[in-house]
Amino acid sequence: MNKKLEQYIEEFSTPADPVLEDLYRQTHIKFINPNMVSGHVQGKFLELISLMIKPENILEIGTFTGYSAICLSKGLKPGGKLITIELNDELTAFAHSFFCRAEAEAKITQLTGRAQDIIPGLDLIFDLVFIDGDKREYIEYYKLIFDKVRPGGFILVDNVMWGGKVLEKETNDQQAQGIINFNVMVRNETNIEEVIIPLRDGLMLIHKKEK
Repeated sequence: MNKKLEQYIEEFSTPADPVLEDLYRQTHIKFINPNMVSGHVQGKFLELISLMIKPENILEIGTFTGYSAICLSKGLKPGGKLITIELNDELTAFAHSFFCRAEAEAKITQLTGRAQDIIPGLDLIFDLVFIDGDKREYIEYYKLIFDKVRPGGFILVDNVMWGGKVLEKETNDQQAQGIINFNVMVRNETNIEEVIIPLRDGLMLIHKKEK
């Protein structure tokens, strides 16, 4: 997108709170691939989606430094819970420190390890799932979580445009190929409705049909 349009969108979106602003800044100072953080506009979009759904239980696959988890947790019902899964244990303490600063630590449960190993043991039904882990494994995540999403529930999937590489007929980028394969699979599903929103690197919103 045109940089001036991006700036315009940010200027006309509700500002991020100071904790999220510092989280975004510290992520860029301290970590490799800081562009993985959701950031202001996407974070606000996630927050508003959560506020509209008013979920009791949220599952997030891919915590990174915790920005999206904080945003999503803002829409939870009183007593609701967000479970976030991260493979890299070196990120756990950093994310937790910001969960505490955002006064969200009581609502957020951090789990460390492979999502494929953790999800089968989760004895919960989720109103909202956010998939933002290893792009090569998106299909696996989707199949593992689908029966754990309530009928009428929602799934958000990040990076579904993958820098435009989804338009390439052949690619050696395994992450891009994972996204391409996932998008094709979703298009062929009959028990959902979906739309790709051209926000940042593409965000897919999936609605699980009630019947």
